Amino acid sequence: MFERITVNAQQMGGTPCIRGLRVPVATVVGMVADGMTTDEVLKAYPDLEAADIREALQFAAEAVRERELPLVGKP
Repeated sequence: MFERITVNAQQMGGTPCIRGLRVPVATVVGMVADGMTTDEVLKAYPDLEAADIREALQFAAEAVRERELPLVGKP
């Protein structure tokens, strides 16, 4: 389903990464969440491609779809 996301127990402790690079999906998603554009992320990580960022976001969306997360809201 995800061609650009790799998990290797011998690399980054099995954290999902982009294409076997030592760039965790969470790092890329966090950068986008912090307001960075695709071009800014690509400048920070020149080995990445725009498709890597899109797939990282899709992976993150699927990950949260699979579990319930506690939300803090007004009573």
